[in-house]
Amino acid sequence: MPSAIDVTVPSSARMYDYALGGKDHYAIDRETADRIFAAFPALRELVAANRGFLQRAVRFLAEQGVRQFVDLGAGIPTSPNVHEIAREVHPDARVVYVDHDPIVAAHSRALRADGKAVTVIEADIRQPDLVLAALEDKDVIDFDEPVGILFIDVLHFVTDDEDPAGIVARFRDRFAPGSHLVLSIACRDGVDPESADKVTAAYQNATTPLIPRTREQIEPLFDGFELVPPGLVNMACWRADGPEIPGGLAGVARTPTE
Repeated sequence: MPSAIDVTVPSSARMYDYALGGKDHYAIDRETADRIFAAFPALRELVAANRGFLQRAVRFLAEQGVRQFVDLGAGIPTSPNVHEIAREVHPDARVVYVDHDPIVAAHSRALRADGKAVTVIEADIRQPDLVLAALEDKDVIDFDEPVGILFIDVLHFVTDDEDPAGIVARFRDRFAPGSHLVLSIACRDGVDPESADKVTAAYQNATTPLIPRTREQIEPLFDGFELVPPGLVNMACWRADGPEIPGGLAGVARTPTE
């Protein structure tokens, strides 16, 4: 275990893994997650819906001809991973997983890295220029071809001062026209305010705070993109029948080609 890891501090990535039924978590992660589930029981369903959205969105992009993906804030590997989904359509699909958590990066290298075409970068998405420089160094992504830019369940861990919309825009502006944004994010709309406050309070002692936002605050993340149908919707309902689960929105959007 890397010496920098403090297993007394709950990790958002490990709590997510616990919610999905994974094995890469510690007692503090389970204890904190159980408090969150008690405050907001629908969260387990929401986490599963988020994974379903990821799978449908990546498959949709691949069917649109996208052959390369950058998964920003990738989290602990959970099958099917992005490269597994994309390669069902394009066996030569290229994927870069990016995460700043050393445990996540170590697991990703062990379970996701597959030669040059599938690789892992340990970097912080809040420093987009450093991430982009690392992508260029890895020479996996062709910056002249469209890219699937994935922000799955991550931007609600970026504070307003850290400028989530600016981060998205930096990647949007660097990648080729026709690139797609795939985004899922916590949303306060429709959630009992007391429950939402208990959830955010539980994250205050974690590695990253949780900042659930309103739809009005989330929509600017798609500036410069064109949302594809059905638009920005409940994540359980993106190209699926639902039912709606309050607490999260998701959408896929494309940069203009002209």
